Amino acid sequence: MNTKRINVDALMAISDVRFGTSGVRGLVKRMTEEVCYAYTAAFLQEVVAKSDAVNQADKANLVILGHDLRPSSPHIASVCAAAITNSGGQVIYAGALPTPALACYAKHHHASAIVVTGSHIPFDRNGIKFYGEHGEISKAEEFAIQHATVNLPATSMTMALPLADKQVESYYIQRYVDFFGDANFKGLRVAIYEHSGVARDLLRTILEALGIEVITLGRTNEFVPIDTEAVRPEDVIQASNWAKEYAFDAIFSTDGDADRPLIGDELGQWMRGDMVGILCAKYLAADVVVTPVSSTSLTEQSAWFNQVVRTKIGSPYVISGMEHANTQTTGLIVGFEANGGFLLGSDVIIGNKKLEALATRDAILPMLAILAMARKQGCQLSALVASLPNRYTFSDRLQNFPKEKSSALLNVLQHDAARAQLMMAPNAGGIVSIDMTDGFRVSFSSGDIVHLRPSGNAPELRCYAESDTQENAQLLCTHCLERVATHV
Repeated sequence: MNTKRINVDALMAISDVRFGTSGVRGLVKRMTEEVCYAYTAAFLQEVVAKSDAVNQADKANLVILGHDLRPSSPHIASVCAAAITNSGGQVIYAGALPTPALACYAKHHHASAIVVTGSHIPFDRNGIKFYGEHGEISKAEEFAIQHATVNLPATSMTMALPLADKQVESYYIQRYVDFFGDANFKGLRVAIYEHSGVARDLLRTILEALGIEVITLGRTNEFVPIDTEAVRPEDVIQASNWAKEYAFDAIFSTDGDADRPLIGDELGQWMRGDMVGILCAKYLAADVVVTPVSSTSLTEQSAWFNQVVRTKIGSPYVISGMEHANTQTTGLIVGFEANGGFLLGSDVIIGNKKLEALATRDAILPMLAILAMARKQGCQLSALVASLPNRYTFSDRLQNFPKEKSSALLNVLQHDAARAQLMMAPNAGGIVSIDMTDGFRVSFSSGDIVHLRPSGNAPELRCYAESDTQENAQLLCTHCLERVATHV
């Protein structure tokens, strides 16, 4: 086969398809066959092949491949399949499935995985996530991929995708049906806001297998960019209206690739992702919680956990934190992000049930854990949230806000405290502390917190706010972004 040598760094500079908080992301029109093939070939060369050499095992040649329901995803997957096959690897094509389902099956079989997904970002963008046989790749492995030089075929860079192997889906479904089989969910009525989420059918299968009555709502073939950290106003209104019409116990949804949950109570009120994370960690009796700086301070204030470890934003950092914690303790280690994605750093054992560790974001576990917790306490989901101390968070973002513009703004605020206070929260009292672990996070004497950070996945500036009331948290966030949009 005729080939040509190309450097991934050079392609990245031309296409602006690059690594963000999790995987590579970019505009679909710039995710050309050449770009997607090169990133896949670099992953196989720098991660899979080196893992194979270290472990002297044949299974590292096995790659589980799947994608979400974006219009552009199957074609990109066909490019990834060609790169795997041309490298001498074996493809197990799983079809359209949640990212954690693919990662879970790959981990069980000591294989690698590639997921074509843009997660929650708009449909004109897409991405590729990579998993080695031990799970989501590290930042060091991302660096190696980015700086690799690979061979590209001179002609075709695609191949026809085979029929989907249903074993991947079945394995993931059984994982949760087995673990939560004794939770006594019978009598519960749960709505699924399906939209274009890749888990919409799989989630129904799991819930019904556990004896739950399911109502399906809002299904569409047009891609809907659900961001669990910045829920769209129309989805807030719709969930409330559905609750009045259908009288359910909970409403579930996910982002595009189902590694982030969106959970609503019986009133159709969406729960914050970090609140979901705290409750899920409590239900599992976690000893150590690893979570980014953007998550609510209730994690510490609850005093439910022996240790809370704070990291930069992004699942690779949470995973790294869990791996370090594993060297320090034998207790149960979990992680979660403000988007609600939940990670297991160690196996969970409840009674005679065992749930194996899965160090990648997952949406299904927190959904079922929240239901089980409410059933165990004999209350509705709203009561679980009400039982927590009065500490609330809110987040939103400015879209089409270039990363360079965000970085320049944060640099100014970092060196001008007076301007930082006026821009971020002029009525929240003096600045008490500044945390630059990831972005620019300011704590004020009122107890309020405002955090600005460029998105790692898209040209967006994100704002996270925390206060003692939900109304004030929302106002802090909204007004801060309004001031940025007006004055920057």
